[in-house]
Amino acid sequence: MNSMPPIADLDLRRASLCQLLHWLAVGRVQPQALADVYQQAIERLNPELNAYVDQHSGLLQEQAHMADRRRRDGVIGRLDGIPLALKDNFDMAGWPTRAGLPGRSKPARDDAHVVARLRASGAVLVGKTNMDEGALGVTTNNPHFGATHNPHRHGYTAGGSSGGAAAAVAAGLAVAAAGSDSLGSIRIPASYCGVYALKPTHGEISARGLVPAARRLDAVGLLARSADDLTVLLQVLAGYDADDARSRRRRVAFALPDWEPGNLRTGLLPDLAAVGVQPDVIEVFETALAKLSHALGDRRTVDFADWDFARTRRAGLLLMEAEMLGTFAGDLANTEHPVSAGFRGMLGYAAAKSAADYAVADRVLDAATLKMRRLFAQVDVLVLPTTPQGAFPLDGPVPDSQADLTSFASLAGCPAVSLPMGILPNGLPIGLQLVGARGSDLRLLELASVCAATLDVEPRYPVIA
Repeated sequence: MNSMPPIADLDLRRASLCQLLHWLAVGRVQPQALADVYQQAIERLNPELNAYVDQHSGLLQEQAHMADRRRRDGVIGRLDGIPLALKDNFDMAGWPTRAGLPGRSKPARDDAHVVARLRASGAVLVGKTNMDEGALGVTTNNPHFGATHNPHRHGYTAGGSSGGAAAAVAAGLAVAAAGSDSLGSIRIPASYCGVYALKPTHGEISARGLVPAARRLDAVGLLARSADDLTVLLQVLAGYDADDARSRRRRVAFALPDWEPGNLRTGLLPDLAAVGVQPDVIEVFETALAKLSHALGDRRTVDFADWDFARTRRAGLLLMEAEMLGTFAGDLANTEHPVSAGFRGMLGYAAAKSAADYAVADRVLDAATLKMRRLFAQVDVLVLPTTPQGAFPLDGPVPDSQADLTSFASLAGCPAVSLPMGILPNGLPIGLQLVGARGSDLRLLELASVCAATLDVEPRYPVIA
């Protein structure tokens, strides 16, 4: 083992979480050395990329030193020594939870549930990543902390609201990351940045300590460079939390990852163009489907004539804006550190709505649950593009439709996985989305792994060296 050549820094940043766990286990790399590689990359690349908004090398080194000692003592956690990033809307004791807003500088007293689980597993928490203001956006073009640039092309959006986390993973500035997903905030940046993402079954991972956007929609989301990495992270973080009102002891049990591709019933939308998917995305999607002829088994068109994707997205957005009026009341009143006019305007839209308007939007969640039940009585998985378009210039118009294809899983409480499915004609990546019934998280991740191996189109990480 000692005679093996050292692993190059670029290969350490390119490796998946599972590969790094192996190298750490056999002693080919030590946590301290791994942390040094990531810290050096952050210092060199983050000034231009702007993935991190809060990052301290001293704290990173301290955590890595402790991981080194645990590995020497032989008592280690599941993720011991792995550098992970955290979206800046999770509480981390001693760090401010800014949530993309200008006036939040007070350090958090306690760790969010996710942070506590990651610490207990031995993960090395690298820092807090950039996000849209209040998590209300899909561009991570933050007026207070600056824009996060897509690692594939400077000047283009990384998506949002977890854009900083996705950019960090794609650029090799974190092995994986935890973020939040209320209408697609994990899956959209995963699609634009060419990484893997999981929005679990609603309530499967405790959201305690996450600044809420809309509690009935909020899910802890995960970003990584392989589907297998997402499986490891889910197993570390999932479970009942008595201190989270949305967490239930009687959860929907995980279905075993035992789908047989030949017997899989795959649902496809009848007309992607009719729901606003751009022609170049449709072309990449159809190419991917052709390659996945065996993996996706029995394909059948599913009826979504009764489902208005844009209306669903707008209903979910109203639920978020209305709840944020309470969550961010102090920020809206802060004249010393004012929020942006755009953020204030979006919440002002909800303030002008009536309780009846909110009730109508809330009923869409029930409609989504019923639609989900009918859909997954007919098929095992719904397959569609993650986003209707690829990444676009930060200084250009922002499409309204970015969350149209991700919002269904959010309102229905379903798990959904995004994986790279190909490259658009302009050279930027685009994602494939797998949506399943509640509790099918492990099955979706298994299918994502099979599809990824067949497609073999994910970028060569890190996408910027």
